[in-house]
Amino acid sequence: MPEPYGDSKTVRRILRESGDTWAVVGLSANEERAAYGVARVLQRYGKRIVPVHPKAETVHGEQGYPSLEAVPFPVDVVDVFVNSALAGQVADQAVAAGAEAVWFQLGVVDEAAYERTRAAGLEMVMDRCPAIEIPALG
Repeated sequence: MPEPYGDSKTVRRILRESGDTWAVVGLSANEERAAYGVARVLQRYGKRIVPVHPKAETVHGEQGYPSLEAVPFPVDVVDVFVNSALAGQVADQAVAAGAEAVWFQLGVVDEAAYERTRAAGLEMVMDRCPAIEIPALG
């Protein structure tokens, strides 16, 4: 079965080779949101998470920032937990910020953003979850 939004090799490269600083866009201190649990899993696997949310809350012990451009240090991967209508803007911001990869969460799909991001030289997957993929790497 084809993997239209990121093959297994791309998933592996992002999780293993794209660096360990992950900006999690949409992450707040709301424990009921998927981003909260996924960020915890990323931490458990050695990733530094950077909460990006308008509230700029500290989450899982990490300082939050109101936007991607407000993060004062480089991020390697931008993990996107916003709806598909807003996700393309975040992908463009990730390119501008110099990220190595963009990851759109389950249910987040923007094919035009995927094409722009890949054309800019970044790795990208859509409609996948790193909290599901990372344990499968073994």
